Amino acid sequence: MQTNPRLNIRQVTWANPVGADLRAAQQAELDARFGTTDHEAGPPPSEADTAVFVVAYEKCSGQPLGCGGLRMLDEKTAEIKRLYVVPYARGSGVASSILAALEAQAHSHGFSVIAAEAGSAQSDGRSFYVSAGFAEVPNFGPYIGINGSYCYSKRIDSHSASHTAMA
Repeated sequence: MQTNPRLNIRQVTWANPVGADLRAAQQAELDARFGTTDHEAGPPPSEADTAVFVVAYEKCSGQPLGCGGLRMLDEKTAEIKRLYVVPYARGSGVASSILAALEAQAHSHGFSVIAAEAGSAQSDGRSFYVSAGFAEVPNFGPYIGINGSYCYSKRIDSHSASHTAMA
């Protein structure tokens, strides 16, 4: 079931031009927030390590409103990457719908845990993950030892993943 009737959430390839434009907008915003282009610990996500990438479109206009992906960390864990919503659509449930779609996809791909990271300049992201049921966990992978990096984790199962499906 789609959690937001205003949206069409579609799985696309990493190379999809709309997804690439949304990721570029997110990176530009993060560059401005952090005051540098050097704000990502470890290698950026790529087509090779991204199991799923989705774009949310507004049904009535067809406008892309946001995106998000799942990076494979191991056979049980996927990390949320490039979760982004265009500024004018924030607060309307787009991010929650994208996250729900990613949870459903993670479960269908056999992942039982999803992880996320938000930096010191992303207080909105940190609040979002906590409100979505993620627990703060010790920094993992490339975030270990990074001051101002906050990591989160959430177990998923068929119940938590059944709240949404891909459109």
